[in-house]
Amino acid sequence: MTRIAAVSGSRSADSTTRAALRVALDAAADAGAETDLIDLAAVDLPLYHPDEGAQGDSEALKRRVREADGVLVGTPVYRGSYSSTFKNFHDFCGSDEYEHTAVGLLATAGGGSYGGTLEHLRSTFRNVHAWTVPHEVGIQGASSKVETGGPADAAASDSAPRITDDDLRRRTERLGRIVVEHAERLRG
Repeated sequence: MTRIAAVSGSRSADSTTRAALRVALDAAADAGAETDLIDLAAVDLPLYHPDEGAQGDSEALKRRVREADGVLVGTPVYRGSYSSTFKNFHDFCGSDEYEHTAVGLLATAGGGSYGGTLEHLRSTFRNVHAWTVPHEVGIQGASSKVETGGPADAAASDSAPRITDDDLRRRTERLGRIVVEHAERLRG
């Protein structure tokens, strides 16, 4: 079975990034994949130190990425780039984790642009030999388009994360399916 992991680079309790990744993961599961969400807000991952071996949950997290056939990566946009939380996690991983792995990119922006963030992510994944899929998702004004299923959305009839903009929801679901398709091709 194809395995898809998602890595959420947000530390926010009510994260639109994590919610959007769950939408993509649900689509990957609907396409037949086994899914796994790595929520970086909920792990023990100290700052990367190149002179130290395993630190905190680093080895277990690297194993989860290495065992995945495809990875969905999501980050909030901070100062025109990805979060320091994601950067720290990414510093622990290398080509051993990502070589021959399909990677789908997703960025959530509060108000500004997400283009630079997606480009920075593409560049860093090329350096670890990942295969970034051509379809990617940027969500501008994410707090008004993504319901996290958390306390802020308690009035919603359904507590599951969802994207209220139909086009963005379809694009996010498509990202999950495309990562599954490319992961299966790379495995085959």
